[in-house]
Amino acid sequence: MKRQSYDGVVVTSPVTVPYVRYSQETAHWWIARALRATLATASLRPDEIDGFSVSSFSLFPDTPVGLSQHLGLTLRWLDTVPMGGASAVAGFRRAARAVHAGDVDIVACVAGDSNYIDSFRKLLSSFSRFSMDATYPYGFGGPNASFALLTDAYMAQYGATREDFGKIAVSQRDNALKNPDAIMKKPLTMEEYLNARPISDPIALFDCVMPVAGSEAFLVMREEEANRRSLPYARVASTIERVNAFPEDPIQLRGGWAMDIDEFWEMAGFGPGDIDLLQTYDDYPVISMMQMEDLGFCKKGEGPDFVRKHDLTIGGDFPHNTSGGQLSVGQAGAAGGYLGFVEALRQVTGLAGGTQVEGARRAVVSGFGMINYDRGLLSAAAALEGVTP
Repeated sequence: MKRQSYDGVVVTSPVTVPYVRYSQETAHWWIARALRATLATASLRPDEIDGFSVSSFSLFPDTPVGLSQHLGLTLRWLDTVPMGGASAVAGFRRAARAVHAGDVDIVACVAGDSNYIDSFRKLLSSFSRFSMDATYPYGFGGPNASFALLTDAYMAQYGATREDFGKIAVSQRDNALKNPDAIMKKPLTMEEYLNARPISDPIALFDCVMPVAGSEAFLVMREEEANRRSLPYARVASTIERVNAFPEDPIQLRGGWAMDIDEFWEMAGFGPGDIDLLQTYDDYPVISMMQMEDLGFCKKGEGPDFVRKHDLTIGGDFPHNTSGGQLSVGQAGAAGGYLGFVEALRQVTGLAGGTQVEGARRAVVSGFGMINYDRGLLSAAAALEGVTP
């Protein structure tokens, strides 16, 4: 069936609360600051929003229900989106449909997490039953070993080299140097990338994201409301979302985007050659390369050649992860799934500052998340078109 459009619903007011390596503040503190900042951009009071979407790994023992009381919000619509790197697109989709249906007027979509000295280990210790049963008995936990398996399989199947993955990481570091909020402040050379400390063969240090604390947010509302407030905004031309795609594959070499890509571009009304920049979820370079293929920018297995032939920096012919991505900005828990969406929204509305791609009007942002032993179970993507009143 033909999917219903998002006509009349827009996304606006992107904010990032600058990340820090470690924080003693709670996830509540980070989420509250992102919420306050996004409301301030639209000159809204807290009592003027009636919808709230939250993504966080570290709210425990609270849920967004208790958080709403903590923040003094009175709502008619509340959602929690525990979808890791797919959270921003998934959160937008649900919020947009609620606004479209008239169930709610203005939704604040917020993601945030803290990062204590030992919080990442604690998160991994109870991440999923699948991880506990399938990986922990063999002496490893967390994503590094799983993504090493995926990276090795991709290299063997398609001939990718560490230099190909290095180009993604090095280009993103170049972009991050133009982003004052990026955690990584030093240039990264290909030689440094290739000679970095091994983590889990073939993954080395600069293939891995750094856990940090931080938060991100945006608002979803009707287009006439954004115009009334003279807010720059984006229309969402298309979205897709999949859970547990291709379960028959022995190991993940493609994601859920590949199942819906024709529908995605048909709904958008334009194609891969018509966008100005791409924001992929980049917890590891191999996943960014997989998204380039599965989103239709090149065929499956052609990702290495595509990367070799294009300039991925802000001023290049294929700007990619213009903020620096998680590999250079940091991964603030569930907010890592918001980083690309918020940056794409800034780009198409001309608000990206030092990372701005000249003339950017259309962007694609994709999300990926919740890795179990051999695959990430969630994928999502959105195509944004900017409008400046």
